[in-house]
Amino acid sequence: MPHALDRRTLVTGLGLGAVGLGILAAVPALSASEGSAPLPSEPGVPAAGEERPLIGSADADHLHVMSFNIRVDLSIADEAAAFELDATQAGEPDHWPDRRSLVTELLRREQPTLLGVQEAKFRQLAAIEEALPGHRHVGYGRHGGSRDEHSALFYDHERLELLAWDQFWLSDTPEVTGSASWGNEISRLVVWARLRDRSTGSEIGAINTHFDHRSEPARRRSAEVLAELTTHDELTGLPLIVTGDFNAVAGESEAYTTLVEDGPFRDVWESAQEQLTPAWGTFPDYGEPVEGERRIDWVLTSEQIEVRQAGINIWRDGDGAFPSDHTPVQALIALP
Repeated sequence: MPHALDRRTLVTGLGLGAVGLGILAAVPALSASEGSAPLPSEPGVPAAGEERPLIGSADADHLHVMSFNIRVDLSIADEAAAFELDATQAGEPDHWPDRRSLVTELLRREQPTLLGVQEAKFRQLAAIEEALPGHRHVGYGRHGGSRDEHSALFYDHERLELLAWDQFWLSDTPEVTGSASWGNEISRLVVWARLRDRSTGSEIGAINTHFDHRSEPARRRSAEVLAELTTHDELTGLPLIVTGDFNAVAGESEAYTTLVEDGPFRDVWESAQEQLTPAWGTFPDYGEPVEGERRIDWVLTSEQIEVRQAGINIWRDGDGAFPSDHTPVQALIALP
């Protein structure tokens, strides 16, 4: 079990917390299959260009949770070269300067209480702050400080009080910044936070991560570590919420078996009282979403949390542009 450094007061009171985990995904090993399904128009599913939220702001009895891989910014040549890619250009679906306003618009409309992001460069976090000005966040870059990608945990500060947080790397040396083990060449990490719901006084634990995109042994071992985190001194006994891009297929992977089928968590998609959308694949890669495709982005909870609604948000703007190559996964939950 990774040893946690106590940072109870490090970011409390700061408008930005430090920021965390992000992972390389230049050439994803898992991609959406060819073929498509039409964008939906049924009730509860926002269509292209529509302004109504899928879930929207939660009331005092619920929390709105979202996991969203916003796709790393590859518009700068030197940084794109590290991925062995050319820099993106204006007009391309992956070009962050074009996508920035879409990410901001989606988040501003949905207003998640708790948001776990993946693949965010430090400069990309400003778009999230713009959309959610009442939120704060915790976590560092995967190479320390503001360097490289983040998977920050954002939380509504008016609703949730930060009590403790930490970050560790998914490796044999979890306290070593940027460390990697288990067959993955890219460092992966976990950010967790202990939070108090100001409206009810209840405490929860939030965990955000991004598993390796190439190494199955690394994903399996990472899942084992995540399951062990339920016994952490700061988190044991708390209702837990997990957000992440797991690069593993729900129901068809060792990571899912370890965490859900044989593990301590439930998949909100399966446990929700109401599914707001079809079971879209969560990595359409800017293509048409496909119902029944692989879900590699998940929101998980411990058993004591009641999941009222779950959805996979395939919104795009009126011109057909998507905010990211991944689709956000959302859930409305009620705490014990």
